[in-house]
Amino acid sequence: MLEYLDEFLIIAVAHFFAVASPGPDFAIVLKQSVQQGRRNALYTSAGVGLGIFVHVSYCLLGVALVLSKSPDLFNLFKYAAGAYLAYMGVQALRAQKNVEPMASIEGGQNNESDFKALRRGFLVNALNPKATLFFLSLFTLMIDPETPQAVQIFYGLYMALATWIWFSLLSVFLSKSRVRSFFHRAGHWFDRGIGVVLILLAMRVVL
Repeated sequence: MLEYLDEFLIIAVAHFFAVASPGPDFAIVLKQSVQQGRRNALYTSAGVGLGIFVHVSYCLLGVALVLSKSPDLFNLFKYAAGAYLAYMGVQALRAQKNVEPMASIEGGQNNESDFKALRRGFLVNALNPKATLFFLSLFTLMIDPETPQAVQIFYGLYMALATWIWFSLLSVFLSKSRVRSFFHRAGHWFDRGIGVVLILLAMRVVL
């Protein structure tokens, strides 16, 4: 394993900058942390981490090469992702004013099941073209074709775990009472702002 240490370090650094940059994953974790509370956001973060396995799986199966050589197939995937982000954006734009913001914070305002939160995080990441492009370049340019599949699987496990930890830490911070109360002072405007961001991300994905 030590002989692949240099390759692993390159992947770890590239992954850190990719996961830390603002995008759909960050937007949805931020939204759920403020709107639904810590538990919901942690399950959403776990879903985001699980979504990594989708990208790793198709890269290991060679689908990444097919996807990179087929513009029509990639465009179909891109439009599906854009539609899902736009749908979530429209839902956020419909947010209503919270007449008792502090009560909702103290009560957690967790109206969603854990599975729904997990599914949302999973779909946002799995349908994220930014992640697709990152893994396409990672497995076709940065990882040597001669690298054993077991080692590549280890890379995938690491990236899924690191993604989960990163967004879980964000969830813990963003769901603190002070942070949530700050956003809840104009919660419906915050939700609508996130809705605009998600729709803009959808447009960027498609265009």
